Amino acid sequence: MKVVAFNGSPRKEGNTASLIKHVLAELDKEGIETEIVQIGGKSVHGCTACSKCFENRDRRCVIDNDIVNECIEKMLEADGIILASPTYFADLTPELKALIDRAGFVAKANSEMFSYKVGAAVGAGRRAGPIHIIRLPLPFLLDFPKIRQGQCCWNYSYGCSS
Repeated sequence: MKVVAFNGSPRKEGNTASLIKHVLAELDKEGIETEIVQIGGKSVHGCTACSKCFENRDRRCVIDNDIVNECIEKMLEADGIILASPTYFADLTPELKALIDRAGFVAKANSEMFSYKVGAAVGAGRRAGPIHIIRLPLPFLLDFPKIRQGQCCWNYSYGCSS
């Protein structure tokens, strides 16, 4: 088994990374292979609604000058997907939102190719902001037939890294 986590924070070693590492440590204990992909702080273009993914049906986004197609490949190879972001004005980072939009459309255009993968969202922030962070990716995580992680409480944390 393999789980890939996408860090939407531009701070590669910030609070969001700490939370991802905390989650992945538990998976590592179970012998599950894990990987963190840094997307925050990189140039990731938003979806242009060109519908080329529906025309081409080649499991790729036609925009090919950023890391989104590489991320899509990693999602395809993985059994589980974690989407993580800090809270920016009660929202996710634009890089993570762009990944969700583009990967989601490509998946829809290609027979819901992310079906039956485990999905989870992780949010870092303060006050109630992270609630939106873990809610916003849910359509992406639940739109395809998917196995969603169980939870007894919201999966976000507060903290401060130096």
